[in-house]
Amino acid sequence: MALMAGSGPFGPRPAGSFNFEFEAPAHQLYLEPTSRRLRVVVDGEVIADTTSARVLHETGLLPVYYVPLEDVRPGALEPSQLRTHCPFKGDAAYFDVRVDGEVHADAVWTYPEPIAGCPALAGLVSFDPRAVEIYEETERVVGHPRDPYHRVDAIASDRGVTVRFGGEVVASSERPVLVFETGLPMRTYLPAEDVRSEVLRPSDTATVCPYKGRTGRYHTIAVGDERAVDAVWVYEEPQPAVADIAGLLAFDDDQVEVEHHLDAFAPIATTDGGG
Repeated sequence: MALMAGSGPFGPRPAGSFNFEFEAPAHQLYLEPTSRRLRVVVDGEVIADTTSARVLHETGLLPVYYVPLEDVRPGALEPSQLRTHCPFKGDAAYFDVRVDGEVHADAVWTYPEPIAGCPALAGLVSFDPRAVEIYEETERVVGHPRDPYHRVDAIASDRGVTVRFGGEVVASSERPVLVFETGLPMRTYLPAEDVRSEVLRPSDTATVCPYKGRTGRYHTIAVGDERAVDAVWVYEEPQPAVADIAGLLAFDDDQVEVEHHLDAFAPIATTDGGG
């Protein structure tokens, strides 16, 4: 989503500027190859294995993998009766997936005759992530494919941080980890010891992020009669790229007040790769 969403260069609110006049069409499609080995698994069986996959970027949609039909195991797909139409790609034909007698209906689609202006999708198939497991090399894809133009950095900081809600300080720390993620506001993660545990109420909410992992839990902040629902979350086992946020508590800046205090020109409290 980084290219065509939010503050991306072809998104509705570009953060930067070009040195030339550029006006993107309202709906954009961009198909590019990936060198990652991609395997699609259904009921424990590998039904597709390729190093020639493509990633389709499309305005308003998450990235989608497409795989050459020739790299799908023979006999795994059976044509179904379902047809749909996309005004930007054309008519889609669907397949059922059959593995060991189990049928997953309409789990695969293709655009055999893409309309003019659409990237070269003919001969490629895509898989419904609800029906299959997708692996990049040996790592399972969590959620949707990771956008190669989307970056997440977790960086240890020596900023002072104060978090307020309902007129009270609910957290105070001088050892935050800051997460900078493409197209999203900076998020502040704090050690649990620096957060007032008595104002937190556990929630059943759970989410998944392809770049950070699955949230271990959410919390609602309760101060008096005021509530900030699911305003705090934790990644117990984050993706390796953001390992430093493991067990730390993050705060939703839209619901609570997060203040950062800078000690101007103070010596840098260096760290060796994160906190």
